[in-house]
Amino acid sequence: MTVTGKIEKKGFGFGTWALVTDDGTTYELKDPPEELKQESIRVEIEGKTREDVMTIAMIGPVLEIESYKKL
Repeated sequence: MTVTGKIEKKGFGFGTWALVTDDGTTYELKDPPEELKQESIRVEIEGKTREDVMTIAMIGPVLEIESYKKL
């Protein structure tokens, strides 16, 4: 799947990186690369949601990144 939106750091524990899509859906990013750990950058991410992963933050589906590009 391909999703487009803005990177946000959610304030749970040590912080969780998320992608908030243009339609308002929030995905928790699984192991985001350092380049994506920046507030408010717009990106397009290709990846897959992981139903088999649980997190402490539980802010939305977990998105495993396969590729991305900054917009």
